Amino acid sequence: MLEILIGYLAGSVPFAYLLARRRGIDVRVAGSGNVGAANVLRTTGAWRGVIVMALDMAKGIVAVFIAHLLSGGPAAMALSGAAAIVGHIYPVWLRFHGGKGVAVAAGVFTMLSPAAAGAAAVLFLTIAWITRYISLASIAATVALPPAAWILGSPMPVVLAAFGTASLILFRHRANWHRLRRGTERRVGVRA
Repeated sequence: MLEILIGYLAGSVPFAYLLARRRGIDVRVAGSGNVGAANVLRTTGAWRGVIVMALDMAKGIVAVFIAHLLSGGPAAMALSGAAAIVGHIYPVWLRFHGGKGVAVAAGVFTMLSPAAAGAAAVLFLTIAWITRYISLASIAATVALPPAAWILGSPMPVVLAAFGTASLILFRHRANWHRLRRGTERRVGVRA
């Protein structure tokens, strides 16, 4: 299906790697080794981290929007959005070593289920503000999104995509979860 390929390719653009490289830093080996906005924030500074987060969200939005233009159906849009998240996490250009998918998922579900994405975003911001742990906020928002999408009446393909991609994102956060339990996870503002 063309929408899945387009979604994957859109998601696989490694903005975190490209912007950090301009500063002379390879985020695959610096900081946490994660190719995402939080690691860019820690290793290169706040403004690059914010730009990467915005660009990663845009990847998800673009993938869903193109699927909407091609087919307009919720199943194709959900598949394209899920493929964008997979593309971000496993980009072919970086030998399948990418980010954790949270910002891309935020963009995808802003398009697919705006109310559920909004609820997850409020939870993310609240937990990040209180604890200063991006990983804990990401895990909480990821867990909250699928049931919120279901409760708020999103189409079933969207709900299934939310559950599937949430499982993948939680899997990618397993090391963060262990560090949180041990008390060794870095808080926002602590540079790598």
